[in-house]
Amino acid sequence: MAPVDPFTTVIRRIGEPGTAAALRGAGPLVRADAPAGGPVWIVTDGVLARQALGDERLVKDPAFAPASWDRWAAGLEPTAAEQLSLTTLDGPAHAALRKAHAPLFSARRMQGSADRIAAIARELLADGPADLMADFTTRFPLTVICELLGVPADRVDQAVAACTRMGDYGPEEFAAVLAAFADLATAALENGGGAAVELRERVPEGTTDEQLHYLLFGLIFASQITTDAALGFLVARALGAPSVDPSNDLVRDVLRRHPPAPFTLWRFNRTEVELGGVVLPERAPVLVDIAGINAAGDDLTFGAGPHYCIGAQLALLELRAVADVLATDHPHARLAVPYADLRRVDRGMQGSRLAELPVLLRG
Repeated sequence: MAPVDPFTTVIRRIGEPGTAAALRGAGPLVRADAPAGGPVWIVTDGVLARQALGDERLVKDPAFAPASWDRWAAGLEPTAAEQLSLTTLDGPAHAALRKAHAPLFSARRMQGSADRIAAIARELLADGPADLMADFTTRFPLTVICELLGVPADRVDQAVAACTRMGDYGPEEFAAVLAAFADLATAALENGGGAAVELRERVPEGTTDEQLHYLLFGLIFASQITTDAALGFLVARALGAPSVDPSNDLVRDVLRRHPPAPFTLWRFNRTEVELGGVVLPERAPVLVDIAGINAAGDDLTFGAGPHYCIGAQLALLELRAVADVLATDHPHARLAVPYADLRRVDRGMQGSRLAELPVLLRG
């Protein structure tokens, strides 16, 4: 049984250890109590994790979640039969949908947007916000993804508001948030000229407008949540932490130490599965401890296998853009408080984020 509860929200100083070491010390496959009830098996070993992430018997479709689970308590998306999503489809259906998305977020495609992404970072940092976590870390990735998709610039505030409302919600709140994202998707498709229109042309035949809107919601929200938290840790390290080994890439090092998602999304056994010498029953929920495996020297920040993060190149480009803009445009920038005094909020599967990031951009 897990010696700690990895799902509890805890506020820690930035340098304090989390639950990763304790989980890893309990073995390669650790049983814990799931937030929605019953057991969950957490993979803490890198080799076993890659095996699990490539096993077709472990699926992401919430239809295979334990029958006793409450969808809202577990934070589950609609099932694959209910909604089209990269994060809930498996097998050939997932491969077809991924094929439709992949060209829009390829390394070459993203590199073509590098100058514009840097310009957005420069514009948003020009006024010198005092607390970067209060707005910048959310607004920057949303401004980027909205522009890439073709969402009009005057709708970015709407995207910020919608993403801010995500996380703690019930059925009614979720419906309202989805409606806001659907409005953004409609605006992008009507505006034309962005990747949203390209995606509409590439998705599998028969995809409905509602399904397309949900796909665009997924892209907008995932783009924000992946980069938002990492930006805080990146800026904190760049401005206030002891220097990083020059042989290491700062962005990669920060992502490895502070992965945006400390665990993978839920996976469920389609059938009985033996994993790490343990026989897991049908519908057993499985998580991979990304933070713990990264801390041991591996790197699963963006996952592995068929569900490897499709926006990884965009996230890396955004983070490097901010690091470069800080170095070139704000060479005297510094933290307004000692690095060791920064606090992070660890929220289990919802990830870790700095509580605040007071910065003096002009030193």
